[in-house]
Amino acid sequence: MKIKSSILLILSLVLFTAVYSQKKTTKNLAKFDHRFMHFGFLLGGNSADFVVLRHPPTVAGSDSLTILEPENGTGFNLGIISAMHFGEHLSLRFTPNLAFTSRSLEYTFQTYKGEKKYIKTVESAIINFPLNLKYKSARVNNFSAYIIFGAAYTLDLSSDAGVENISTNPNDIIVKIKRDDVMGQIGFGTDFYLEYFKFGIELKMSYGVRDLLDHDNTQFSAPVDNLRSKIFLLAFTFEG
Repeated sequence: MKIKSSILLILSLVLFTAVYSQKKTTKNLAKFDHRFMHFGFLLGGNSADFVVLRHPPTVAGSDSLTILEPENGTGFNLGIISAMHFGEHLSLRFTPNLAFTSRSLEYTFQTYKGEKKYIKTVESAIINFPLNLKYKSARVNNFSAYIIFGAAYTLDLSSDAGVENISTNPNDIIVKIKRDDVMGQIGFGTDFYLEYFKFGIELKMSYGVRDLLDHDNTQFSAPVDNLRSKIFLLAFTFEG
């Protein structure tokens, strides 16, 4: 629901600005897109989730698991921007950033005493190294829209991979996530050329290509065949 609201917000801003920008106005930062490079920073909010692929219920250790559902969580990003221009419409962007986020896995087991639920929360502090191509529309006065796509290498500083689950209490057993991931990225946004800097609003989806789960054969990892990351980022960019 939060992601749908963000998309509607950006589309509304694009429509409003496109109509408004038809009026003739003073052109701010007229030579901005003709420079070889420029820099800036970003602030944003993220919504992170897992994509879970389960083993068939007949696999040993997973027979009593009736429901396994991922639950998304929110966080925030901050980072820097460097962009290299290949013309007025195309640029290469390197936007390293630090993301704090969390997500959960909800397990429901069927026991002889009835249903038993466990929620395993995974908190992450992720360093992202995205390299994206940005293709923007022709500028209309002080407004343009764009699409962006590429990939990112990510490093989770909070990874518990390699840590032993030595507790026999299910409440104390953790779901361990690997440190490294590679993510494909795609998104869109709008740029507003202000008097002294360019302000942007961007929505980007990142989808992991690696299995992140550390398979240590606990009752929480054994039923999972593959665990991938999915993150939406709504970012506000400031470039000068």
